[in-house]
Order: sequence, then C-alpha cells, then structure tokens
Amino acid sequence: MGVIRLKKIKVYAYHGCLIEEGKIGSDYLVDLKVKASLAEASKTDELKDTVDYVHLNRIVKEEMAIRSKLLESVGKRIIARIFNELLLVNEIRVKVSKVNPPIGGDVAEVVVAMKAKR
Repeated sequence: MGVIRLKKIKVYAYHGCLIEEGKIGSDYLVDLKVKASLAEASKTDELKDTVDYVHLNRIVKEEMAIRSKLLESVGKRIIARIFNELLLVNEIRVKVSKVNPPIGGDVAEVVVAMKAKR
C-alpha cells in the first residue's frame, strides 16, 4: 500500500449558506490523501498502473466548482468521484478549508475533514 498526497490545492469557489457567499466567493484550500497499491507502478514505471495525481486534481477542481451550502457536501462528492473513477484507490482523506470565513471573528480558516474506505 502506498500514499499519494496533494497539499493545499488552491481554488476560488462559491460555497456557503449566505447569499453573499454565492455571489462574492472565497478562497479555499483542499488537501487530499489517497491510499492505493503502488507495487505494480513501481515495477512497470507506467502511469496506467498508478493513481494519476493530475486526475485527482481535476476531480477536486471540478467538484469545488459546483456550489454547495456545506463543505461536507463538497467533501462527499470528491470522495465519491475518486472511488468511482480511480479503481486503485482504497482509502481517501479530504480536507476542505475555507480561508478567512465570514463568521464574525478573526479566524484564519475553517476546515471540514472527511475520510472513507472502499
């Protein structure tokens, strides 16, 4: 079993319960960790035998582009798509962070972290 991580994927998106959040948008950071068997890829040196991190990044960006009220919904969609499209992946951890959230205080970010196993 091996691990592939994508750290601090920067995305501008429009998530949130407030109407203003849907109009103005905000900065987000997404961290992704997937576990998969990387034994075959280490032998063959072929992209087809591993989890393509370009594909992972594309999934994150596409799902972040779909407006949701809750970060939990975005995290669930990211997990579902990865399991659906990348059959080598056995476990996923995703963190979706809203930078400078509009919560009436000096908070750097709020984070929703989720994990799932196949």
